[in-house]
Amino acid sequence: MDVNANRSYTKYYVIAWVFGLLFYFLDYVIRSAPAVMIPELSENFNVSQIGLVSIIGTYYYTYSTCSLIAGIALDRFGAKYSLFAGAFILGLGCLLFLISTEFAGTTGRLLQGAGCAFAFPGCVYLASKGFSAKSLATAIGFTQCFGMLGGSAGQFVVAPWIENGMNIDAFWLWTGIVTIIVAVGLWFITPLNKEEKKTERTDNKQGLLTPYKIVFSNPQSWFCGLISGLLFAPTTIFAMTWSVAFFQKDRTFDFHSAAIASAMVAFGWVFGCPILGYITDKIGKRKPVLVAGALFMILSLLQLIYLPDLFPAKISMFCLGVASGAAMIPYSVIKEANPDFVKGSATGAINFITFGVTTLLSPIFSHLFGKTLGIEMDTTAHFQHAGLFWIVGISIAIAISFLLKETGQGKIMVSK
Repeated sequence: MDVNANRSYTKYYVIAWVFGLLFYFLDYVIRSAPAVMIPELSENFNVSQIGLVSIIGTYYYTYSTCSLIAGIALDRFGAKYSLFAGAFILGLGCLLFLISTEFAGTTGRLLQGAGCAFAFPGCVYLASKGFSAKSLATAIGFTQCFGMLGGSAGQFVVAPWIENGMNIDAFWLWTGIVTIIVAVGLWFITPLNKEEKKTERTDNKQGLLTPYKIVFSNPQSWFCGLISGLLFAPTTIFAMTWSVAFFQKDRTFDFHSAAIASAMVAFGWVFGCPILGYITDKIGKRKPVLVAGALFMILSLLQLIYLPDLFPAKISMFCLGVASGAAMIPYSVIKEANPDFVKGSATGAINFITFGVTTLLSPIFSHLFGKTLGIEMDTTAHFQHAGLFWIVGISIAIAISFLLKETGQGKIMVSK
């Protein structure tokens, strides 16, 4: 009976994981879509474009901090309650975009970030319950790919809708409704079995923040978060927020071409994450692939800003996206660099540090380059200086990577 019960739970966890994929897909759609509707949202909230980007950037305030809460919630209460709460909050955040005030826009974006913080950790949690150890890595890799497809769709698909006259209120209304439907599905599908209840009772005897004390006291955890944050930033801040406007103003692209070029970064992630992950597993080492991916990001940006006629911008941005899949490698390293019993909290910790970096860099980039967008007379130099900002960040990530300890299996093989 126990064996049959476990099989039944496994089946429901896999179904719940599918709903979790929809949640993660919507996470990235909602994260990236504002980049293709900046003028419309500016008018809707009655703010300048710089003011709007500040509103959009508040997403990362709550995303980074709530990543820690998500880790604790999943460990203590399981996926049923945690994922329902996250998806429901995300849906409410979308619906608040229907109210044409700056306060509603800021509150909505903060709720969107808070809700999305539960998506990826929740999917990993469900995958660990529903799949065997042999197929778990594949399931997690597919999860990341599905999220990146959402990021690409947030620009590839939404941009033509906006270009063809779709009202942004309709987009946010239906996005909010669909997200809440997914939340309800997660509530009814996700099981809460006896093992989770036992874990909850055991955790109550321990300190709430004990796992995070272990993770954050390990310098390797901080190195992983800083590296990942610096490699993520060009995609989350530039590609998913600013690049459409930069291509239009500095490179005189039409809206359609600018949106396509921007969306290619997330599309490149779809290929880069599994390919680079496979290579690291194949050679049994993390650091060489991490550094190679970061170097290729720099080469892609250098070509984009200094030799724009060599390849079309959409090809350069696709290559940037493929290479930036290296930002996921520290997510493996932090789990391998910490004890087994804090691996769940390690995911929350690296999300917190990674998007904490984004939270700090976004206003800096906006002040230095966003404020002068469309005003600077030398648009070529303006675009180049903006690109160099990200190249400096990636270079710092490469320097920090040399402080990482190799955690791949290849290191173990060499030491024998």
